[in-house]
Amino acid sequence: MEVYKTLGTCSQAIEFEVDGDTIQSVHFVGGCDGNTQGVAALVKGMKVEDAISRLEGIDCRGRGTSCPDQLARALKGYVASH
Repeated sequence: MEVYKTLGTCSQAIEFEVDGDTIQSVHFVGGCDGNTQGVAALVKGMKVEDAISRLEGIDCRGRGTSCPDQLARALKGYVASH
């Protein structure tokens, strides 16, 4: 299980598991519960690179980031380190 500490969002962290190049699970700590559960359910089983390309750059209320964007950043960091 990987843990990514978020910046600029209501969620405080993202816990996720990747097997090979496929996302197995995602759990947001904090944030808008329904929205984060929805994002987690949608990316489960998705290829890491596909999730990054779909989520990267999504903005929440002019913050320059969002929970989906933070997940993309977490996944990019994971790819870079593995």
